[in-house]
Amino acid sequence: MDTENTQATIKQKQRQRKAKALRSLLIRTTLLVVILYVLLFHIVGLTAMKNGDMSPKIETGDLLLYYRLESRIKSQDVVILEKAVNKDMTAAQTETSKQQYVCRVVACPGDVVDLTNETGLTINGNAVVETGIYFQTKPYEGYVEYPVTLGENEYFVLADYRNGGVDSRFFGPVTSNEIKGVLITLMRRNSL
Repeated sequence: MDTENTQATIKQKQRQRKAKALRSLLIRTTLLVVILYVLLFHIVGLTAMKNGDMSPKIETGDLLLYYRLESRIKSQDVVILEKAVNKDMTAAQTETSKQQYVCRVVACPGDVVDLTNETGLTINGNAVVETGIYFQTKPYEGYVEYPVTLGENEYFVLADYRNGGVDSRFFGPVTSNEIKGVLITLMRRNSL
């Protein structure tokens, strides 16, 4: 009888240890999922570059890691933004048809942006000379009228590929609400 009780006690303790280990695993897994959710959906984001607008520094297919909580956006930051560009849509359609863009900030709130075929890009009356930009910055005809004075929480963004990139020359200034985050780093598609 003692042997039977001892074996039953041993089996019960083994079941309790297994249940405790299983509870511990479930708690740790749940905690990990919550941390990853907060990290990936509220603090940082990951997206792929969908086009060649930032070529040659960022190529199509590169993975972009960006910080969502940046509140001090400055000139030359590369930002990921969502913008509705079709001006003929109703407000209800605009909400569901936003597109993602990756652009470089060239002017911040309060700046005056002027863009002409003759002088190129000027900010606050000063000509802008940019390194790593291989095409002259020219306005797109029929979209934005210059000069543009940026209001509070408005930014003027340009694609690095200045011959055809979709940016503020096409859709005008962007607001801080449209900016999803600031680029932290990228991973080249050919190194994956």
